[in-house]
Amino acid sequence: MTAETSAPAPPRPVSLTLGAAITALEGAALAVVGVSDMVSALSGQAKQLALNEFGGLVIVLLGVLPVLAARALLKERRWGRSPAVLTNSICLPVAYYMVQSGGAMIAVGVLVGLLGLVGIGALLNPKSTAALYAQREG
Repeated sequence: MTAETSAPAPPRPVSLTLGAAITALEGAALAVVGVSDMVSALSGQAKQLALNEFGGLVIVLLGVLPVLAARALLKERRWGRSPAVLTNSICLPVAYYMVQSGGAMIAVGVLVGLLGLVGIGALLNPKSTAALYAQREG
């Protein structure tokens, strides 16, 4: 082995790790909302059982993609960045409407908006881009 082949890969940038963590958190939150919707339908709280079950399943599946994208980003796979940026971008209009609803939702909306902005900034950071699009030898 030569020194060139045994050299460790450069460490993952903090910005990429932060973007992946925020994206995973958003995906997990979506999945929790979907499961909650399905549980409320099964417990008889929902009036339209089939609609709530299907809607909850769709929301859970929508939560799986950001989690998979975050996992890909942690492995420095470049395909994970597009769905992660999309997920973080969707947080902005969601945050706007949460703030518009007033009450306690203002604080939650501000938090969602900040997470979306920080996630976008971290994923589009030049260090994250360099890590994802670096030329791999081998």
